[in-house]
Amino acid sequence: MYQIAIVEDEDIYAKLLEEYIHRYEKDSFHQFKIRHYRDGAEIAENYRGGFDIILMDIQMKFMDGMTAAEMIRRRDPEVLIIFITNRSDYAVRGYEVDALDYVVKPVEYFAFSQKLDRAVSRRGRSRDYHIMVHADCGLYKLSASQILFVESERHNVHFYTTTGKVTSRMNMHEVEELLRGFGFYRCGKGYIINLDKIDSFSDGICRIGSYNVPVSRSKKKEFMNVLTDYMGSTLL
Repeated sequence: MYQIAIVEDEDIYAKLLEEYIHRYEKDSFHQFKIRHYRDGAEIAENYRGGFDIILMDIQMKFMDGMTAAEMIRRRDPEVLIIFITNRSDYAVRGYEVDALDYVVKPVEYFAFSQKLDRAVSRRGRSRDYHIMVHADCGLYKLSASQILFVESERHNVHFYTTTGKVTSRMNMHEVEELLRGFGFYRCGKGYIINLDKIDSFSDGICRIGSYNVPVSRSKKKEFMNVLTDYMGSTLL
């Protein structure tokens, strides 16, 4: 799931962009969590990161999009900014804040989807997500892309990763919330699996390298649908 911000003071355009994002979700199988800001100051003054993409209108009443983008860029060098403007000459200034692209009003879906597709492709190659877990050796930073699956055992959970096993005193609900939206699925009471790491699935068993992870009978049908959708989206 991608975190996307719409910074637009005109409700008609904000609503249109949101409709386009939902249409793109259906076309691409990517998912977005959308947050709307009505002015540049609203997002920039207390910006704490967390967004993958920002759709930024340039001309706004209190703080213009270029000023907001400059403030955001000083705090977040990774977020992708796409300007929404009715003046193409702003594209040159966009380079000053390392904007990915710009869309000219009135916004047409095809052009918008092409820009969003480029942003998703760029972000998908560079993004990773990290969680901090308490282990016997202290606080441990885990990359989501390193996690193969998670197994619960009594009051502990074991994170099986590409570099070994990390044990933490957590419950599965906490782990599920930490990994939500990043390609993980709870395939049974005691297992959460990284869909991207699955080598094969048959007879109720997922194979990840040398590991066999069971999928509960009650979850099998849902798991197949989730896995099919996920594999389809990652191949786009």
